[in-house]
Amino acid sequence: MPVAYVDTPYAWVRLRGGHLEVHAPHKADGPPEVLQDIPLLGLERLVLREHTQVTTEALLALFSAGITTFWTDYKGDCLGMAHTPARAETGTRFRQYERTRDPAFALGLARELIVAKIYNQRRLLQRLDAARPRLATDALEPLVTTEAQARNAPGVDVLLGIEGNAAACFFTHWARFLPAELPFGHRSTRPPHNAVNAALSYAATLLYHDLVAPLHLRGLDPGLGLLHVTENGRWSLALDLMEPFRPAVAEALTLRLFSHRVLQAGHFEARDGGVFLTRDGRRELIQHYERRLDRTFMSDPLGRRTTLRQAYLDSVLAIKAALVDPAGFTAFRLN
Repeated sequence: MPVAYVDTPYAWVRLRGGHLEVHAPHKADGPPEVLQDIPLLGLERLVLREHTQVTTEALLALFSAGITTFWTDYKGDCLGMAHTPARAETGTRFRQYERTRDPAFALGLARELIVAKIYNQRRLLQRLDAARPRLATDALEPLVTTEAQARNAPGVDVLLGIEGNAAACFFTHWARFLPAELPFGHRSTRPPHNAVNAALSYAATLLYHDLVAPLHLRGLDPGLGLLHVTENGRWSLALDLMEPFRPAVAEALTLRLFSHRVLQAGHFEARDGGVFLTRDGRRELIQHYERRLDRTFMSDPLGRRTTLRQAYLDSVLAIKAALVDPAGFTAFRLN
């Protein structure tokens, strides 16, 4: 179990042997109820709902095991995190700061990330259409065009515009594979305006946090963006790295959950001006997300079997290696 989730408000976590025991909120009478038993062995990340209490003994055990702990709200947004100190790689950080300030370096890696993203959007649509033909013969030509444009974009601002055009084309065609009764309209965030957007946003948030932790632990600064502007309050490098994974993870998973009726109307609620997953809805999405990450597949570019979870780590290691040899950087691509 690489990642464990505790989504019960006011639960509390304590250490018992080599396990974490998750208890229900305290009751006036009766013994505490154990909700989950989580082995520390093999655990890489612990995600807790806000107001969850963790004993000092349990937190120290998490630190000793190198396990990052996140506290999130009902939207999946990170409220805070606790992790062991980042590796003492001052040279790596210094090189990252220098490289990030180099426009040519930043543009080169940003191009590769967006070219890979558009390629993956096109491949996902081709796979979907092969199983359930719903697209016109020339429907994907705009993605071929924008992919070529991204490869030669003269600057990051232009590249972002190209990426936006590709995303608009992609979601127009992607929505054709949703069940007919589900409204989508267009991509909306902060807040999502309907159930489809709510699922997309929550899946993307899981992906985002799954890249933040290894960036920290591999000695990199997750806040220094190449494509996304570096600014306070967000980890821009994680946003950069997640771009090629969005079609393979957030979009593919969301479509599958709705097509197979795993997520239904009762898994969503209207609040705070938008539509969000309920606790049961989050549980369903998280379970399928984790299964998807651990499913093995043959990677043609790598020439071996791998998983999406490993591909996340590989992308972090690739960025780190690119600080020394940017010419060798390649982003994740679907077969």
